Amino acid sequence: MDLPPIDSIDDPAVLRAIIAKQAAQLSAQEAQQANLTAEVLKRDVIITALKDQLRLLRHGQHGPKSEKIERQIGQLELMLEEIETSRSEALERMSAPEPEGDETASRPARKPLPDNLPLEERVYMPACECPDCGGTAFLKAPDKVTQVLEHVPETFKVVRHIEKRMVCKDCDTEITGKMAPLPIKRGKPGPGLLAHIMVSKFDDHLPLYRLSEMFARQGIDISRSVMADWVGRVSAMLDPLVDAVKAYIIGSDRIHTDDTTVAVLDPGRGTTKTGRLWVYVYDGSGYQSKHPKAVAYYFSPDRKGTHPAKHLADFKGVMHADAYGGYKKLYGNQIVEAACLAHVRRKFHDVIKGKQPSTIANEALNQIGALYAIEDKIRGMPADERRAMRQQHAKPLLEQFRTWLMDTLPGIPKKQNLAEAVRYALSRWDALCVYLDDGRVEIDNNIAERAVRPIGLGRKNWLFAGSEDGGERIANILTVIECAKMHGLNPVTYLTDVIGRIKDHPQSDIDLLLPWKWKPSEGHT
Repeated sequence: MDLPPIDSIDDPAVLRAIIAKQAAQLSAQEAQQANLTAEVLKRDVIITALKDQLRLLRHGQHGPKSEKIERQIGQLELMLEEIETSRSEALERMSAPEPEGDETASRPARKPLPDNLPLEERVYMPACECPDCGGTAFLKAPDKVTQVLEHVPETFKVVRHIEKRMVCKDCDTEITGKMAPLPIKRGKPGPGLLAHIMVSKFDDHLPLYRLSEMFARQGIDISRSVMADWVGRVSAMLDPLVDAVKAYIIGSDRIHTDDTTVAVLDPGRGTTKTGRLWVYVYDGSGYQSKHPKAVAYYFSPDRKGTHPAKHLADFKGVMHADAYGGYKKLYGNQIVEAACLAHVRRKFHDVIKGKQPSTIANEALNQIGALYAIEDKIRGMPADERRAMRQQHAKPLLEQFRTWLMDTLPGIPKKQNLAEAVRYALSRWDALCVYLDDGRVEIDNNIAERAVRPIGLGRKNWLFAGSEDGGERIANILTVIECAKMHGLNPVTYLTDVIGRIKDHPQSDIDLLLPWKWKPSEGHT
């Protein structure tokens, strides 16, 4: 219920309550700002210390232990990259100026734009009529010129934005053509360059120091520290879009989930610890769903069941998942478990891979294969037709498979992997049969398993996240990039447009920037 205006309230007690509430809100905001400022200053100290360590290591880089030093340098480069990025991310969320302190640590040096690059001019004409007096006769005023460094495929260019200025002859009012606000006020990167860096780091898995070396080969001097600053700020800018994707998925009634490990650097011990990246996918393309598909990633420092419980607190529907014990408490009133037949198949396949051949495992695989053959025929059919075909053809086969497993199990030694495979299937039986009664449910969880593959590819290149903040950043940016790819978009093209628009875009309409609703802005290619 909205409160009446303060000047219309006569009751002193009500006034005191309103003032106390506002004071508490202001105090909470000030405390949050103070915490963020302290966090930034703390990172400044760490950045300075890491840079000192790097200088010392590089001094001895060519000695007898050069290979070991190279590895240490690479690790410190990534650690420094993550801390600098997290610092800028915090500043962007604060929407505050740089705190006072060590300029070397807090403000990366920016070099002049090269004068040998191709130059493109974009001219913004002012209105043809004076907004103050309606006059149409103008005198020319000096143009306002802003130069930004932009990236186009395989090359760079300088884009010169010229805001034309005119002065009204009748009343001396100056009117100006307006360019869109730059993504980063203090910097000179265009949205295309920022998009290229984000996709290179999070989709192509290139550390920023390597990207800096690649730019240098093209005659462009952009340090790792500068790019880390840009990545942190863009990551914070994209928060509303990430939240919108996650809200969309949690609001659906069918999801697939999986998780995988990611090493997280532990600077205090000089080693790594194991974090987790969780994936949640909505994809109804198998049954002609009218709702767009989407994927979201979450990071957690461990694999405790409290994390998926928090992620899925508002979800109601069917969840495809593996046999992870942390999910058990979630099943019940709101969430229905749908087990994965591919996991059952994998258990029997692992037996086949062993030294001893197994006719029982082969028979299990044959029966599972018959169930998958039915799925191949009905993939892409409407949900009601899929359900009817499963009831007619798959249900008898599945019942036959269960009877065969129960009859076979007593004759297998309990400690054999084969017995474990049979017990695994029987213990998950009710959840394995959920797909028979609902054409929108899949036979397995392969949709989620495909969604974690980009993380596996990334692990081979970036090896670890530089911090827990870095893990959350990886999850958020992967959410945006992988959603774009799901809908056939070039992530660089998509991000170029979104980064150029999101700061000036109404938050109430953030859904219009979701990949499945996105339309390029005028003049965007």
